[in-house]
Amino acid sequence: MNDEPTRRQLNRWRRYLADERAEGAVYRELARKRTGEEREILLGIAEAESRHEEYWRARLGDEVGLPRKAGLNTRLMAWMARRFGSVFVLALLQSAESRNHYLSDKDATEQMAADEAIHAEIVRGLAARGRAKMSGDFRAAIFGANDGLVSNLALLLGMFGAGAGQATMLTAGIAGLLSGALSMAAGEYVSVTSQKELLEASTPDPNASTAVPKLDVDRNELELVYRARGMDPESAGRKARHVFAELSRLKEIKDATDGLDADPELAGGLGSAAEGDITEDAEVAETAEDGGSGMSAAVSSFLCFGVGALVPVIPLILGLVGLPAIVLSCVLVGVVLLVTGALVGLLSGMSPWKRALRQLAIGFGAAAVTFALGSLFDVAAA
Repeated sequence: MNDEPTRRQLNRWRRYLADERAEGAVYRELARKRTGEEREILLGIAEAESRHEEYWRARLGDEVGLPRKAGLNTRLMAWMARRFGSVFVLALLQSAESRNHYLSDKDATEQMAADEAIHAEIVRGLAARGRAKMSGDFRAAIFGANDGLVSNLALLLGMFGAGAGQATMLTAGIAGLLSGALSMAAGEYVSVTSQKELLEASTPDPNASTAVPKLDVDRNELELVYRARGMDPESAGRKARHVFAELSRLKEIKDATDGLDADPELAGGLGSAAEGDITEDAEVAETAEDGGSGMSAAVSSFLCFGVGALVPVIPLILGLVGLPAIVLSCVLVGVVLLVTGALVGLLSGMSPWKRALRQLAIGFGAAAVTFALGSLFDVAAA
């Protein structure tokens, strides 16, 4: 092992030092805007980044040099953390932590590489919390706008391939906007409302717990409740026996008092012994799957589909005709597809560029197929 590091090593260490310093600042900035458990978790990661920073500072020694700028991605995350502090920053951090350069760098310790791997999972969990809190309105907005862009561009390209005129294309574009927006709104309303109704149907009756103290212990029908909710027979029986043991203890206390009527709180305790076990899982599931109200999702979907579907029609509204109108429509739609694709990529913790290009390819692919079909039925030449 060489005693003196090479210039390439020094440059790499300085870059690591700058990135660790900047990432620690990002976590501290995010923690500043949060409270409770999330704040503690973020500060814990920031402390680990500070340890990594000190490691590289010690390795550099007198060669630490002037402070360097962090990488572009890290600086972007710091900028977003100061201004937004949202789930987007956590998604970016998830992607950044997943690119663990220390795994292949012999100058880094195994513990640092392990730290970064664990950080990625911690941030993934925090980002998942943020995604879960996002209502169905956001989902309807993103996908509604994307559907509006692709469907109306495909419609216009199909009509252009079929030889339709500017007035006909404009009329069809507006009709496609309105019909598609109404269809999307109706579908989103039915989807979200049906989901909530299904969840409500799966939620246990809160009054069921009052029947538990009256059950025959020998029959142990409470075991069937747990088995119906997916527990294996052995675990269900063990859990039911635990509940009945707790009920027996409460009944002994009741017998030592003047009766249930004299102690309403004790009477309630008999039912509550199993209430949490019966209802807890379903309540957690309902909270996790809650996607906002059907009406708000419908309105969001209608507006976003309408805005998306309006984009390819703008050149026709401005009076352009023929090929120039179609080219400008494709350019405008392409830009918006890239933006929405990158946004979805950010939220999923993946590369925004890869998702943006995929969105662009899918959108233009659908439009190209429609154009080809329109060309087969060239009404102008017929």
